[in-house]
Amino acid sequence: MSFLKPADLIDHISQITPEFMAARGLRGLVLDLDNTLVPYGSYAEEAEMLRWTQELRGAGLGLYLLSNATGKRAAFWLERLGFAGVGMAGKPNPKAFARAVEALSLRPEQVGMVGDQVFTDVLGGNLAGMHTILVRPLATNALPHTKAARRLERLVLRRYGHDWEG
Repeated sequence: MSFLKPADLIDHISQITPEFMAARGLRGLVLDLDNTLVPYGSYAEEAEMLRWTQELRGAGLGLYLLSNATGKRAAFWLERLGFAGVGMAGKPNPKAFARAVEALSLRPEQVGMVGDQVFTDVLGGNLAGMHTILVRPLATNALPHTKAARRLERLVLRRYGHDWEG
């Protein structure tokens, strides 16, 4: 069950700053797309999120997108973000996370996995030896299986003493 426990729970990605990263010994982030960086299904320009990624990159931190979204959707956002990544990643398969860490040329313990889902982002990141950061979902719209998983996630988080509605 500890593989389902995030190292950090945050309300928004903007809480991850260069100082946050340094305090945890992190030099890179693997980022989920939907409901982490942008609302699920959105193609709307996200100026705040783009500024945030530029700030982190400007501080010398590596970023990589690891998404289960379609390759086409991931490519749309990767073009705007200006860093590497993949869609249809197959999370929580630890091999996908290992490839992302390898692409950053860092060790797993130097990389944070940031996402909005316990059973994909946190589980896969923990299995790969990464520092996991669970972020509150940006929107409540999601696929039916994701909505069902959210109910189970709340039970898991309560087990760890977090009464957090994700």
